[in-house]
Amino acid sequence: MREGMLYERMAGGAVRCNVCAFRCIIRPGARGVCLVRRNVDGTLYTLVYGRTVTQEIDPIEKKPLFHFYPGSQAYSIATVGCNFRCRFCQNWEISQAVRDEHFIMGVEASPQEIVRAAQQWGCRSIAYTYTEPTIFFEYAYDTARLAHEAGLANIFVTNGYETPEALETIRPYLDAANVDLKSFSDDYYRRICTARLQPVLDTLLLMKRLGIWLEVTTLIIPTLNDSDEELRALTAFLAKELGPDTPWHVSRYFPAYRLVDKPVTPVDTLERAWQIGREAGLRYVYIGNVPAGDQENTRCPRCGDLLIQRFGLQLIQNRLQDGRCPRCEEAIAGVW
Repeated sequence: MREGMLYERMAGGAVRCNVCAFRCIIRPGARGVCLVRRNVDGTLYTLVYGRTVTQEIDPIEKKPLFHFYPGSQAYSIATVGCNFRCRFCQNWEISQAVRDEHFIMGVEASPQEIVRAAQQWGCRSIAYTYTEPTIFFEYAYDTARLAHEAGLANIFVTNGYETPEALETIRPYLDAANVDLKSFSDDYYRRICTARLQPVLDTLLLMKRLGIWLEVTTLIIPTLNDSDEELRALTAFLAKELGPDTPWHVSRYFPAYRLVDKPVTPVDTLERAWQIGREAGLRYVYIGNVPAGDQENTRCPRCGDLLIQRFGLQLIQNRLQDGRCPRCEEAIAGVW
């Protein structure tokens, strides 16, 4: 165990954890909603520090990040646990392991070892992903700080439930994030994810203000979050509040975990969402989890020239020149 960051002691030996928006008040001997942060005699401890359940080398496009060092590799790590309980979780075997299997697993790996491995494999960045990086915040923070010193970028793939204190603490070392905006309905968040919508919107706005490169993903689930009305509201928020240069990834749902009564998302639903995003003014909309032809590619928003060609997670070509379109010299938003 390692003492946690960003908590406050309260009366009666309780503590308040201020890492995620649940801000759990945890009594002595109890754990937070994530089940990997525990109060021991009035001190908050993280139970997963340095205990990885995955260490993978991924294309950056898998995160998905399409405008952040395209074609590079990210050294991806995770621990068990999550502060959400999404009924459709695609990584439930590790995210819900503590809740469902009642144990904490993982292989010991220090922040120094993670950074060293990322360098040895020629990775451009370290991604904190697969589960929820907020619940292993201390481990991510220490690793990110060392990675930054070594010239590596740091990425959160997150549900967006960080507190402002957590984001501002890790901001000097956090370069990019892909945030799951799962729906634009608070009822959906409450029923399907056991969370709320507003903290996620607050995180998106704060990340934008802090200058963290931001991309957004929405998993489209038939009959739950695929109505034209909801998709128009969601994309209007992205375009107006985060800006039209914010990449939006619409992703195909496959039945998983405790939500298996919905069909696989039809391709025409994804294409309809793509069109709604474009009509809202978003310049970069992508379809994921299915071969999508030109809707995987990046085109110049001014002249329409093909700039970055992809097939699935594979980069085919990158024609950008110093972050600009070689044809019309339009600056393309991103980190190149």
